[in-house]
Amino acid sequence: MFVRVNGEEIDLPEGSTIKDAIKAANAPYMEGCVLSIIKGKEEFEKHVNKYKIKTSKGSVIIELLENSPSNLVEVWKNMYKEFENQEVRWTTSSEVSLGPIKTNLTPTRDEYKYGKWDVIISLSGFTADSTHIILSKSKHEAVYGVPEGSNGVFAKVLGGKRTLLNLTDDDTVKEIKPVIERSSTVKSATVIDLDTPITEGNELFTYVLINPEFKSPQSVEHFFALSEDGKIKVDYESNSFVGFYRLQGLSKPSEYIDQRTRGTVTLRNTGKGTGRVYIYREDRVSTPPHTVIGHVNKGIQLLDIANTGDYITVKADPERVMTLSMTQKEAEEYLYSRGIEQIREGLDDDDAIVVSQNPLYTTEIISAKKVKTLGVKEDEIIYIDIDDNAPRSSWYFQKITGLLDYPIGSLKVHFAFPGMKVMMFEGKAKEARGLVPENIPSQCINAGQIGITNMSRRHVGMIGVRFEDNNEFGPTGEPFAGTNVVGHIVKGLENLEKFKEGATVYVSRKL
Repeated sequence: MFVRVNGEEIDLPEGSTIKDAIKAANAPYMEGCVLSIIKGKEEFEKHVNKYKIKTSKGSVIIELLENSPSNLVEVWKNMYKEFENQEVRWTTSSEVSLGPIKTNLTPTRDEYKYGKWDVIISLSGFTADSTHIILSKSKHEAVYGVPEGSNGVFAKVLGGKRTLLNLTDDDTVKEIKPVIERSSTVKSATVIDLDTPITEGNELFTYVLINPEFKSPQSVEHFFALSEDGKIKVDYESNSFVGFYRLQGLSKPSEYIDQRTRGTVTLRNTGKGTGRVYIYREDRVSTPPHTVIGHVNKGIQLLDIANTGDYITVKADPERVMTLSMTQKEAEEYLYSRGIEQIREGLDDDDAIVVSQNPLYTTEIISAKKVKTLGVKEDEIIYIDIDDNAPRSSWYFQKITGLLDYPIGSLKVHFAFPGMKVMMFEGKAKEARGLVPENIPSQCINAGQIGITNMSRRHVGMIGVRFEDNNEFGPTGEPFAGTNVVGHIVKGLENLEKFKEGATVYVSRKL
């Protein structure tokens, strides 16, 4: 039997399941993410009510009327493809005609009044062998040989009216296709599990493919960070959009602003909800607080049916270019596979660890086709285990180090005095507002534990680490009540003491 997986047709044995289809198609899918199956084209198009007629002058969109005669709607849905690749039959001051095709309708000889933008089925010459579609440009009266039982009107022109007015009999209908809306998908799709049987004609969707917007390099990188695990969690959904809020609070400058059409991906760049990512189910106008960061290429059907709390498998094309935490040699091989030239800087040994890349942003690297990779000795990197018991403090720590965006971040040494067995790093008091006491030590701060001064003390946001246990004060010199523990160093503590004030320390999550 033949089914479609993410738009590609495959042949499966009878009795196959969703799991079998995913395996046979080698389809991207992460376990636990939402899946969608549509019974087939016929089932899907029963719920479609808008169609785009693409001509040599532009596109015209028509919308089926709710009270249209069922026989006219059925003829249109079953035969609209037959109007493709035909020249416009004729144009007058009041109408544009497309066709002809053959139908089994029965004509009448009655005259009717028609309104501007009506779409009519006409049996020209009173024969079903000459069935046309008439698009009305103005109010008029006419005898169109319409099918018996109606005036022939089954739709209205919804968009592309200027295109319609400019059409001549020298123009061609290039393509007609349904306009996919969320309502169409929701009515014909279901959420299923891997063991659900799949049948002939089914369409399965397993992931969402995003094409990044090259005009928004920094904001695109935000999306890459959001989806670094290959999936994203739905935090909010409405009729208009699906929202992803995991990196809320992480701001990026305003970049490319454009219309938010169905499938557009945007980043809130200012105001309440800064850092949220949205993917639109329906068209919306452009607005300055929303930077366009991409467009859905495949899998909009998954976004249509996803609910709050669902996970969605997601990929980008092109994918992120990220060399941080690789060795210089690994980065060389990786970049070569992407057609990108590597320029080594800093320590250029094959086993040196890449801690920064220039350009930093994927779209700029792809455009330039080359990137500089800065290498350091591995013992200059401090590996940290972040503590889940201090959510606000760990967010702050990851934000100012850059670990929310990248696999390697950095800290600047603020205080380092030989023999004191303590080191402090620069914080950002503005970002630290709201750091309430959490995960406070009770009896002892152990060597390697990372502490942040909370809002109960003057130097809120300061970060520190001790090189030996202490029973009185935290890593930033504050009493335990003013100290939030955010994690501990799992590798590299013995190398940290050699850093001096003003030095940059590179940090990464635990190995």
